[in-house]
Amino acid sequence: MKRAAAMAFVVLASVSCGAGEPVASPASVHETPGSTTPVSASDSTSPSPSPTGPPPFSAKVSRVARDQLPYSWRPGCPVHYRDLRLVTLTYWGFDDKPHTGRLVVRKTVTDDIVTVFKRLYGWRWPIKQMKLVDAYKGDDYDSIDADNTSAFNCRPATGSSNWSNHAYGEAIDINPRENPYVTASGSTAHQNAKKFAKRPVSGKGVVNPGDKVVKAFSRVGWEWGGYWSGTKDYQHFSKGGG
Repeated sequence: MKRAAAMAFVVLASVSCGAGEPVASPASVHETPGSTTPVSASDSTSPSPSPTGPPPFSAKVSRVARDQLPYSWRPGCPVHYRDLRLVTLTYWGFDDKPHTGRLVVRKTVTDDIVTVFKRLYGWRWPIKQMKLVDAYKGDDYDSIDADNTSAFNCRPATGSSNWSNHAYGEAIDINPRENPYVTASGSTAHQNAKKFAKRPVSGKGVVNPGDKVVKAFSRVGWEWGGYWSGTKDYQHFSKGGG
């Protein structure tokens, strides 16, 4: 009897100890509400410097609400706002500091945008500012004059009645002052951009033929307006050209 009691005690002790052990849970990955791109729990849209230097690049993709596009979208546009996405990402500024900017693009090209801008940030390639064109009431001229990098805007192509690739959310204008739209005669509508009307030219945030910015976009299937014949649109990159 004593031996049997001792064995029962050992079994009970083993069960009791096993019940108290922590159970490992699998690592979790969450998706930003309305997002098409999963992000880790540590992702943040607000850069905060690390002890060893600038914060790492971050990007968040989320759905777009109608009231976020009060000027740039309207019924009749070639892409519904539900097919657009807001990309909030880190970019390197002209002041040599990290900033958070926002772009609206078609949901099918968000990976392209994140890929390219991650490279630009890694290179510390500078961007003046990055706001939705709605900050300028959808006025393309005012956005360009403010040297604002932007993407979606439901408007026709310059000098045409056809929709611009911006109206499809498949184009972006980068540092438009340093990279102006130049006519075949060599003129530009923006006074503050005249000194940048010819290529190649040196300067902060300038895009030149064959440089790493052009190549970064080319790798994801985007073409540069600086290669157009006649008119040159040095600020313009678009999916598949046009």
